[in-house]
Amino acid sequence: MLIKQLSIFLENKRGRFTEVAKILGNAGINMTAFTVSENSDFGILRLIVSDTDKAIQVLREHTYAVSVADVVCLHCPNQPGALAKAMEVITQAGIFVEYMYAFSQGEAANVIIRPDNVERCAEVLKENKLELIAASELYKL
Repeated sequence: MLIKQLSIFLENKRGRFTEVAKILGNAGINMTAFTVSENSDFGILRLIVSDTDKAIQVLREHTYAVSVADVVCLHCPNQPGALAKAMEVITQAGIFVEYMYAFSQGEAANVIIRPDNVERCAEVLKENKLELIAASELYKL
């Protein structure tokens, strides 16, 4: 249930995200989920795409610095307290969350989690009957 996530370093310069979106689109790669964080010098675009290997290849061909990390995607009800329940399970297991981002669709929410121990996090969530989405399912959303 681990998902490959790309991290792309972008200069803080107008049009950089547009360029990445065009490169991926022209290569037939869909962006399923993404988040952008920035500081004064650069931004980090973290994204989940339909074809990780091809995305890495085309982005590196365009001289982008790209790294890959495993994340988990929690699928939970889009209602008050649902995320708190999952986070309590993670906290009780002693797992540190480096970052996360989410998107919701109607009655369901999907939370991308980057913990310090991704395998243990997935195991603990499944043990507690919390639903994880496989990469193949996430790409269909």
